[in-house]
Amino acid sequence: MSSLAKVQLLLPTKNQVNNMRTPNAVCDGGDLDCGSGLLLIIKKAMDPLLDGQILEVRSRERTVAEDLPAWCRMVDHEFLGSEPGDNTTRYFILRSSAQAELEQDLQAAKGYQWSVRVRGEKDLSAKVHSRNHTFLAGQPADFSPKVNAPSALDYLLASLASCLTVGYKAQASKRNLEIDNLELSLKGGLDNVLYHLELEDEGSPKLNRITGTFYVSSPESEIELEELWNNTLARSPIYQTLKQALNIEIKLSIVF
Repeated sequence: MSSLAKVQLLLPTKNQVNNMRTPNAVCDGGDLDCGSGLLLIIKKAMDPLLDGQILEVRSRERTVAEDLPAWCRMVDHEFLGSEPGDNTTRYFILRSSAQAELEQDLQAAKGYQWSVRVRGEKDLSAKVHSRNHTFLAGQPADFSPKVNAPSALDYLLASLASCLTVGYKAQASKRNLEIDNLELSLKGGLDNVLYHLELEDEGSPKLNRITGTFYVSSPESEIELEELWNNTLARSPIYQTLKQALNIEIKLSIVF
């Protein structure tokens, strides 16, 4: 079963013909919205269902109330309505024969490429355009206490930290695990920053090591939180890319 979602297959009941709210399968999207992976989870959960069977989608994200019915109209599934659940809203979708696009959508997701556009500014900085966001980047390895814009190294560490923090939270949401607070502190240094600055001719400008601590406050068991952390590392695109090039040591600290 896919790790993207918690899917429970249910056997039909005798009253199913008279009760359009009796689901054949259930998927839990947690706090995901339709633009951040929920639709792929729904499509994957729909895959084993037959035409005319019902999928129940559980979600805590408010925007799903508007976005999910609109998506159902676009793909010719029938949106049956919603009702309050246990700390979630339960949405009901009647599967139609319009499921043929599932494999195409999954393949499109696999082949998606992120892109940015960067323009040099008048000073030693650059303006980065990423989708609907624009931000400044300073010198590649500026280590002054105050800077006009974060350096490339700041962004690299922030990229790793945010990938792990948001990834951990998203995975907890899919599993209905309660997380009170998360914080990740990272540090990284270069083999020889003076080589980067052209003050020395020996050494290397590469990052040599990243260390840090990932703090988690949660009422869940330590075993569940540790398993969630290991799975977050295993599925993090930034962590898995960087760990091939340098040593990364991040300690998990569970705070009760």
